[in-house]
Amino acid sequence: MKKNNQQRSASSFWNLLKLPVKETTLLVSYLLFLLLGALVFVGWFDTVVFRAVRKQISVPSTCIEVPKKQEFPLQCATGNVTQSCPSNYPRTQNMQKPGSFLNVTCPSYFRWIHEDLRPWKETGITRDMVESARRTARFRLVIVDGKAYVEKYGQSYETRDVTIWGILQLMRLYPGRLPDLELMFDYSDLPVVQKKHFRGPNASPPPLFGYCSTPRNLDIVFPDWTFWGWAGTNIKPWKDVLKDIKEGNKRTKWKDRVPYAYWRGNPKVARTRQDLLKCNVSESHDWNTRLYIQNWRQESKDGYKQSNLEDQCTHRYKIYIEGRGWSVSDKYILACDSMTLYVSSSYYDFYIRGMAPLQHYWPIRDNSKCTSLQFAVEWGNNHTKEAQAIGEAASNFIQEDMKMEYIYDYMFHLLNEYAKLLKFKPTIPPRAVELCSEAMACPTDGIEKKFMVESLVMSPGDTTPCNLPPPYDPTSLRDFLDKRFETMRQVEKWEDEYWNNKNKSY
Repeated sequence: MKKNNQQRSASSFWNLLKLPVKETTLLVSYLLFLLLGALVFVGWFDTVVFRAVRKQISVPSTCIEVPKKQEFPLQCATGNVTQSCPSNYPRTQNMQKPGSFLNVTCPSYFRWIHEDLRPWKETGITRDMVESARRTARFRLVIVDGKAYVEKYGQSYETRDVTIWGILQLMRLYPGRLPDLELMFDYSDLPVVQKKHFRGPNASPPPLFGYCSTPRNLDIVFPDWTFWGWAGTNIKPWKDVLKDIKEGNKRTKWKDRVPYAYWRGNPKVARTRQDLLKCNVSESHDWNTRLYIQNWRQESKDGYKQSNLEDQCTHRYKIYIEGRGWSVSDKYILACDSMTLYVSSSYYDFYIRGMAPLQHYWPIRDNSKCTSLQFAVEWGNNHTKEAQAIGEAASNFIQEDMKMEYIYDYMFHLLNEYAKLLKFKPTIPPRAVELCSEAMACPTDGIEKKFMVESLVMSPGDTTPCNLPPPYDPTSLRDFLDKRFETMRQVEKWEDEYWNNKNKSY
C-alpha cells in the first residue's frame, strides 16, 4: 500500500511537468507568491514580536557589544603652566574582567630573583642598609600609596634615567599593585657591591640595584634602560625592535647567510674588544670572522644608516663580547637567528642566566679568541643543522620569554619580593620629587620624547602578572651550574682536539 502511494505521488509530480506552458507558469507564480508572503510574515514577526520580547529581557552588554578599552595618553600642559601629574589615571587594576587571572608560570629565569635577594633573606633589609648604598647610587626611588618619588644624586650617563620611565610604565600597567618600597639604583656598567666585604652572620650588605652583576658581587640585577629605547643610538623601544628583527630574520634563510662570524661595535670601550679586532680577516690569515668598527658619532651625523639592528641578521654567526662590563647588545645579537658566539664573561644581566651553552649559544674562550672563533665557525659549517638549531633556540627565547610583557612582570616580582624584606616603613625624602609619565616626557623633545610616547603604557593591563616560580633548592642549583660548567669544558675539549689534529697535519 505504501509503495502504491509513493508511486502515485511520483506520478503526480511528473504529471505536473507535463502541464501546458501557460498552466505551468501560473503554478510557479503562485508558489513564488506564497514564498514571498511567508518571508514578509517572518520579517514582521521578528520586528514586532521578537524585538518587543528582547526589550523585556535584560541582556548583558558584553553579549551585544564589547566596549573599547579606555586609554590615557599623555596630558602635557601648555603655555607657562607648571606640569603636574594628572589625577584621572586609574588607581587600581580592574580584576573583574573574564580571564583577568591567568594561571601562567613565568619563564625559568625569574627564579634568579630569589637568588639575587638571598643575601637579605635571613636578616631582612634595614634603613641603615639602604642608606649605606647611597655612596654609589645615582637615585633613590620611593613608592608610597601608589605614587613614585625620586631623589637624584647627580646626572645620569646618557639617557639611562629612562630606567625611571620604565618603572613608571610598570605602575601604569599594574596600578595600585606595587607595595610601598624604597631602593637605591646605580646606572654603571659595572657592579660595585663586592661579596668579599660582606661575609659572616653579621654582614649587612647594601641592597643596590643595577644592570648587571657577577658571582663575586651582590648587586641586584634589573632590566636595563634600552627596553624603552636608546635615544643616543637611535635604537627603538624593545617591543618595536623585536618586530623589526623578526622581519629581518625572514629576509635571508640561515643556509643562505654569509658563513662567517659577524661583529659590529665600539672597540674603544674595553681592552677585550681591542683584542677581538686582532681576529679580523687579513692578507695573512682568515679566522672566519668579519669585524667592523662602529663610530657612533659619525653614525649620528649620517642618520644611523649603518646601524639598523634588523639589517644585521645576514651572517650565520654573530659575536657577543662585553664592553666596559656587561653590554646591552646581547639581547639584540641573540634575537637574530644566527648562532651566537658568546665570548666568556663573568658579567650577567637579569635573563642570560636562563640560557644555556650549546642550547642557546656557543661559548668562546676569552684568552684565545681567534682560535676559538675559527673552530666555532668550522664546527657550525660542518654541522649546519645543529648550528641553525642553536641560533633559532636563542631567537625563540628572546621573542617569547623576553617579550615586553615579561619584562614588566620581572620588574613587578623583583620589586614585590624586595619590598617583603624591608624592616622599615618607606617615607618620602624631603628633596624627593613626585614623578609620573607626564613629568618625565612632557618637558623633553626630539627622539627621546618620541621613544617615550611609543613606549607609553596607555591603560592598565587586563591580566595579572605571571606566577613567580619557586627558588632553586641547593641541590638543583648546584646541578644546574655544574651542567653549564661541564658543557663549556666539553666545547673546550673539542676545540683542543681540533687544533692538535690540525697542527699534527702540518
